[in-house]
Amino acid sequence: MEAAIDRIMMTYDLLLNRSAAASAEARIKVTKYVTKLFEAGETDMHRLTVCGLTYLRELDGSNDPVKAGYTGL
Repeated sequence: MEAAIDRIMMTYDLLLNRSAAASAEARIKVTKYVTKLFEAGETDMHRLTVCGLTYLRELDGSNDPVKAGYTGL
């Protein structure tokens, strides 16, 4: 599980330029989320990684086209 979290954070840090404090806060949040998934029975590292990245992108709004700046035009 720790390998999935490390991979999530490495990939997420490549996507966004954030401060160390923001990165630490994101790591705490994604660790809780991935732990919950793991305890629910998900053990595939690749799936945990994708779910964790999706979770972080939802938190920061980059999955939302309106928050990302898309106006529909």
